[in-house]
Amino acid sequence: MTQPIATLLVLGASGDLTSRLLLPALGQLLTEQHVRRLRLVGAGSDDLTPAEWRAIVVKSFATAEASGACVDHLVATTVYRRADVTRPEEMQGLLALCEGAPAVYFALPQAVTGLVCDALAELELPGGTQLALEKPFGFDEDSAVRLNASLARLVPEECIHRIDHFLGRSTVFNLLGFRFANRIFEPLWNNDHIERVDIVYDEQLGLEGRAGYYDRAGALVDMIQSHLLQVLAVLAMEPPSTLEAADLRDAKGIVLRATRVRGGSPRRSSRRARYGAGVVAARPVPAYVDEPGVDPANDTETLAEVTFEINNWRWAGVPFTLRSGKALSARRREIVVTFKPVPHLPVGLIGHEEPTVLRIFLGPDELSLELNLNGPGDPHVLERVSLGAVFGPGQLLAYGEVLEGVLDSDPALSVRGDVAEQCWRIVAPVLAAWRAGKPALEEYAAGTTGPSGWSGLGWSRLRDEAGRLAASNRSGREQHGNRSRACGFGPDGDRGGCPRQGGRLGGAFAAKLGLLAAQDAGQGRGDLRRLESVEDDVAVVDAAGNEGPLALFADEFGELAMQQVEDLLVTEFRRGHLNDGCDATSATKHRDPFRVVRL
Repeated sequence: MTQPIATLLVLGASGDLTSRLLLPALGQLLTEQHVRRLRLVGAGSDDLTPAEWRAIVVKSFATAEASGACVDHLVATTVYRRADVTRPEEMQGLLALCEGAPAVYFALPQAVTGLVCDALAELELPGGTQLALEKPFGFDEDSAVRLNASLARLVPEECIHRIDHFLGRSTVFNLLGFRFANRIFEPLWNNDHIERVDIVYDEQLGLEGRAGYYDRAGALVDMIQSHLLQVLAVLAMEPPSTLEAADLRDAKGIVLRATRVRGGSPRRSSRRARYGAGVVAARPVPAYVDEPGVDPANDTETLAEVTFEINNWRWAGVPFTLRSGKALSARRREIVVTFKPVPHLPVGLIGHEEPTVLRIFLGPDELSLELNLNGPGDPHVLERVSLGAVFGPGQLLAYGEVLEGVLDSDPALSVRGDVAEQCWRIVAPVLAAWRAGKPALEEYAAGTTGPSGWSGLGWSRLRDEAGRLAASNRSGREQHGNRSRACGFGPDGDRGGCPRQGGRLGGAFAAKLGLLAAQDAGQGRGDLRRLESVEDDVAVVDAAGNEGPLALFADEFGELAMQQVEDLLVTEFRRGHLNDGCDATSATKHRDPFRVVRL
């Protein structure tokens, strides 16, 4: 039995990753787990006094509202040393500060990680030492092999945690539970019934000061090679016999070994583009090449799309398309599973029959199933409806979940060495083709859906009709006694206008919300507006009937973080947490007061 980890040694403790992500996650973990006693040892290049280091820890913990005896113990006992962690003697001194076998967290650039491994190879590490590393794991397959060899000199593979915070414990187990605990889906989870699978991670954020890393990596390496291929593996793997680390990681490795670029042709199966100047959520965004720290000669893509195939019995012939991009018009984080159409539609049914579509949303984890059902009135007419559900949310942040695995010596959520190598092997043909200029790098304006001619990946008619529905809602209310079928509430808030309570009709949620601005810069803002949520998009309608995205009204609410507001409203509505007078200000941790009320 492995002894519990009593010390977390963070290399690169004075860096942004530690204060912004690692320490808040640690504070939340200690708050939730009242019996975990941990010593924190920090090492970095900055010359920090004990008081300065403790202040960093306290400030980071405060962002996670961390509290309790375990938090107090860590704050009181934490130490920091300025150190050159590439020197064996200085690493030996840091290990001497640890109690028992430590978990060593490499919050370091990739180039430094290899040098630290060389230094540790000259030392005798305590038995049970755990090593945790941030991506990227190498910069190609050969470098990943070399890194794995360096790590293997230090500790066994089961003590190495290659961190992928994108797939926290709750997300992985939500996907596994959905697949393997529901007989209705698993028999259909194959090429006999599934037409295609799309995994999309689109962001509205631009570069946001990450040029140092991103300009060398691009969207393909930053997201597809690492995070999205891990999602593919969990989605497509065979059922593991248990949820133990060995069985889970074996199943992921098997499916990734069968994965390759579709048709073996990166030119036909991949696309890439880079954003130009534009406007995202009412914010002007400069062209990528004009961002500070960017080298235009690198031809770095900010939008990447690659279609893969899995050469096994279950998935042969099913395209898996992975896409990720920055500075796009809307945020999309979802898995879209499109089923094959029915073999024959009985004569007499009227309407545009579409394939069944399953959407699994990532962060927060939710799902919707889009079906064809007989509509109200004429029973021969098919209508598109969506059934939704919310997965059980995890107690911890994603970083907290993976950190818990490190401290518990459980590598189930980490990326195994051979899997890291496979991910580089899978994308290697694409990287080579792109370096040769095939296909050409396209451009798109920031704030758009991508280059002209790119189809909306996984974008169903439900979503395509969102704009049309927003425009027709007013006339629809007039035709149906001032009740909105799309929104499902009558003028007094009753549900009489919704023929299917709780469903999303025509792509709109069955609700109306109001956004009420309070005092802003000393001026009263008492206008009540209707907020309509259409899938992941949010629109505002003012008293004059003017419609537009929430961001267009940003000037009326002060300098709000509009993306945070949108995420909050959509998430809280889906979970049914919105009540009259809901205090959204504290939830978004923003200085501008506003609240959400039902109409």
